[in-house]
Amino acid sequence: MTPATHRPPAPRTTRPATLNAATGTAPAPEPLATGTGHAPCHHGELLQGVFLDAEGRRCAGLVTLPLTGPGTRADFVRRPGTPPEALTVVPADRGKAARAAGLAVTECARQSGLPPSGGQLRLTGDVPVGLGMGSSTSDVIATVRAVADSYGLRLAPDAVARLAVRAERASDPLMLDARPVLFAQREGRILEVLGPALPPLLVVGCVLGGGAPVDTLALPVREATDADVQEYERLRTLLRRAIATGDVPLLGQVATASARRGQQTLKHPEFETLTAIARRTGAAGVQIAHSGAVAGVLFDPSAPGDPRHRVRACRHALNTHGIPTTRTFTTKESLDGPARRRGDRPARPDTSRRRSRLPAL
Repeated sequence: MTPATHRPPAPRTTRPATLNAATGTAPAPEPLATGTGHAPCHHGELLQGVFLDAEGRRCAGLVTLPLTGPGTRADFVRRPGTPPEALTVVPADRGKAARAAGLAVTECARQSGLPPSGGQLRLTGDVPVGLGMGSSTSDVIATVRAVADSYGLRLAPDAVARLAVRAERASDPLMLDARPVLFAQREGRILEVLGPALPPLLVVGCVLGGGAPVDTLALPVREATDADVQEYERLRTLLRRAIATGDVPLLGQVATASARRGQQTLKHPEFETLTAIARRTGAAGVQIAHSGAVAGVLFDPSAPGDPRHRVRACRHALNTHGIPTTRTFTTKESLDGPARRRGDRPARPDTSRRRSRLPAL
């Protein structure tokens, strides 16, 4: 395991001291250690399937499309002296984040030499749930980072990935930097770094199925055949080439092919309409969330002509055909300027994450 980096001690507060009824004296206040963490989300996948690792073993893997802006903030107040299972989470419905907090407490206590203890985790943010944008992974990673911060540690990305997979069984690569990687989501490891950065992409975001959340646990499980793996490896090779050469049309072909294969499970009724609109408006292709409803039409901003005209035509066509558009962005910044993170909204104990039918982007 990559060793954690020690950081300056996290800011500490103290509990109010209570007077001893017999002596009238106040005991020494018990210190509380606080930590914060943040994690982004993504906009679905460019490629997802079953691939071969360096040893020739089959691995489920994916390449996500990064999205700047929405994310999750975690604040963890560690209470030394309390049992490690005494963990509370606000909002209370974040079960995966709760598991991640317990795992992170155990790991950070081991690395720091401090005893494990309980505490309170508070999560705020604006990542829509159920659309395939990595909302649960964003919660989990922000939680792990906040717990580590309360112990004065900064865990390495591979350590965060392993904890995330243990907490939610499959994790998106949101703990890594923005480099495009093929990530084994069920093992928490990088199968391949595909290049230093994605080529510039102009993405018209939208949601399929009216934006209704997708229950990934209810989706049918389809075992990959040898022919499937061969095709995924072919797409992997093409994506590597597209990133190396900055070939947006080739990248769009890969993303569309992956999205079409995802249709074998997701079966979005608007998919053919989505791809037809992409062709008519001169897009390079489409991408979807392979475990949700969010999708994007991919344009090459360097293609001849006015990209804003193509974007307007695409948005109009999507909305006309009942496919709600959300946000237009590039792999670098928002079309209308740098993406700005919204201020965190305070969460109340009885407030669960908003399950909006359209993403709040």
